[in-house]
Amino acid sequence: MKSRMPHTAPAAPRLLILSFRALALCALIFGSGCTVYQSIGKSTGAFLHPVSGHDFVHIPNDEWNRKNALIYFYRTHSQWAADEIEAPSVYIDDAHYFNLRNDSYTWLEVSPGERQIAMRRPLLGLEGMNSFSLSLIADAALKVEAGRIYYLRYNELTEPEQAHPDLDPEHPLAQGDLQLVTRDYAMQGNEIVTTRFLNSDLLAPNHAATSIVEINEDEDFERRMDTLEEQRELEIERLEQEGNYESASWFWPFGGGPTVPLETDRKIEQLEEDYAQLERARERQEEAESGGGWWIF
Repeated sequence: MKSRMPHTAPAAPRLLILSFRALALCALIFGSGCTVYQSIGKSTGAFLHPVSGHDFVHIPNDEWNRKNALIYFYRTHSQWAADEIEAPSVYIDDAHYFNLRNDSYTWLEVSPGERQIAMRRPLLGLEGMNSFSLSLIADAALKVEAGRIYYLRYNELTEPEQAHPDLDPEHPLAQGDLQLVTRDYAMQGNEIVTTRFLNSDLLAPNHAATSIVEINEDEDFERRMDTLEEQRELEIERLEQEGNYESASWFWPFGGGPTVPLETDRKIEQLEEDYAQLERARERQEEAESGGGWWIF
């Protein structure tokens, strides 16, 4: 087992100076369209608020859809983590869901596909903006498959004794403080089985222990659409160079365009149809869960 000493924290005055600078910078550019990463009001650490949830237990199979994937996040006990004032934040696809305190676990049901998982350490709740992070613990893409369960282990002092066999040794989640581990490893003594459920409460609210499948699906649609629109512009440029593009007339600026069908248009149309079917399926599911409509008494 590899053992490491935690990073030495800066002196308190320096922390305050950095915090005030970050707050000032955030105030200046918050409205400029940049992405600000923060967990203000959610980052309370175990020193101030120890985890008090129930002992670890897998959620029942009938409480999550096997067409999706399930990810458990857990943090083993250490004195370093127990003395923590602020706990690190966990993001999936750039959205904040919870801060992982000492000796705790939680879970999220996610849509199959590639999910981007990041952990950031806050400073008075602030964590970074755009590509800049005050302390980026992990930032990695994890490809998850339908019906599978994944275990992500976080510990600043010790790495797992076993590497996950499905990951390349160079994968970000095969090294560092946040690592993917097997079920067998997670279920052994002093691992996830000794942790307690990460409750959401007033001192440390979170949005975990739930399904975020619809959010994932909506974000996947938007990302694919953005990619296809970029590819469409490149396809039009290529057609212009090949002579398969008709310029608009000077007296009718709304004419012109490609003289052959665009492959990206076909893909965009298919993506929109797939998403429309997804929305219709959601509506049918909502109707079924609500009992088919309103009753008037």
